[in-house]
Amino acid sequence: MAAAAAPGALGTLQASRARLVAACCAPLVPGWRLHRSLAGARVSPAMWARGWAPAAEGAALRRGYSSEVKSEDELRVRYLEEENRGADLKERVKMNPSEVGPFVSKIRAVINEMANLPVPTIAAIDGLALGGGLELALACDIRVAASSAKMGLVETKLAIIPGGGGTQRLPRAIGMSLAKELIFSARVLDGQEAKAVGLVSHVLEQNQEGDAAYRKALDLAREFLPQGPVAMRVAKLAINQGMEVDLVTGLAIEEACYAQTIPTKDRLEGLLAFKEKRSPRYKGE
Repeated sequence: MAAAAAPGALGTLQASRARLVAACCAPLVPGWRLHRSLAGARVSPAMWARGWAPAAEGAALRRGYSSEVKSEDELRVRYLEEENRGADLKERVKMNPSEVGPFVSKIRAVINEMANLPVPTIAAIDGLALGGGLELALACDIRVAASSAKMGLVETKLAIIPGGGGTQRLPRAIGMSLAKELIFSARVLDGQEAKAVGLVSHVLEQNQEGDAAYRKALDLAREFLPQGPVAMRVAKLAINQGMEVDLVTGLAIEEACYAQTIPTKDRLEGLLAFKEKRSPRYKGE
């Protein structure tokens, strides 16, 4: 069931347990598709959340996961939540060895595209996120979970290893030693345990509706919405790239990213709004 949102509001989609909330500066309509790298791929519908694309003069735009710069109608925040055990193992057992490698490569490519989106992404875990489900969450900027949620990279239990970025993103999130322990043991954590090791930023007691993490993610998205779109994009870029290099290089990256905000109309609007004691009206320009 589709729902439109007013400019600057949150549009929501709910299909079974899969939800997506997009905070944007245009009305929302259904029409988001997977990246072309997954065209024709055998991907279980349970693996990926549905999506939204912004409207353009009333017409739906089909967009895939992309790190390319978008128009001023770009999504400002993307929120993904899915009760997800990861790959469909019943489907995988039917594959011959020559199919498995390309299949996992396509999944990895989509998760990488998710990580490279130029807008903030929030993953909420209200149920299960095992294997590929957790790898998708690890590619998001922020993770929130209900206390009753279950998550883990359990691939070694199946005599394989995480193949969607888990061996790289989990150590970066919680540290090498602890990441090794969790991967070697295929241990499953609940929300409180995940918060204790730094895997999620927030943990909430589950509510009767079963959407505590979902509601927290909405609250976070509303905090992000008023900020300047260009600033949000380059802040994410500076953090992501800076974490992969030494401090001196990271500071140079920050300087280059800051320089991108100086000539923007939004920066001048922010200063004028501060002077006039009103909320800024940013346009992503």
